[in-house]
Amino acid sequence: MERESVSATLTFAVPAARVFAVLADPTSHAAIDGTGWVQEAVNQAPLTGAGQIFRMDMHHADHPDGDYRVVNKVEVFRAPHAIGWLTGVEKDDGQLELGGWLWRYDLAPLSPSETEVTLTYDWSAVPQFRREYIQLPPFGPDHLINSLHHLAELISSR
Repeated sequence: MERESVSATLTFAVPAARVFAVLADPTSHAAIDGTGWVQEAVNQAPLTGAGQIFRMDMHHADHPDGDYRVVNKVEVFRAPHAIGWLTGVEKDDGQLELGGWLWRYDLAPLSPSETEVTLTYDWSAVPQFRREYIQLPPFGPDHLINSLHHLAELISSR
């Protein structure tokens, strides 16, 4: 069976709570993104629990509209150990249509001032009809590690 997720891991010289706080802030996601697709947080309130919805403005040259908006639903929220969200779109009638892909960060404290962060992109729940027109994963192999390096840079600048 073909693997339907990719992960990358990086060690940060900061406590897990500090990393988690940045990940729970949607306004930091554009700076973290390793593709340049994430543009701006529409909903700027911090993430506080599973079930929370937040939207992001995006841009991708191969997207039919170029600029578009995604909706995210927090699926995992265990401060300061794990945070993750499903991404999709909001239909004209307000209904959410989640795409079946999950972004997840797992934080493992190695000491009071050091944290191992693993970023996983999992597309195992993407339905077949989407797989016919979306390449999965939709980014190159360096994206996840680039995102982790961006996260580290952002944390060190705060």
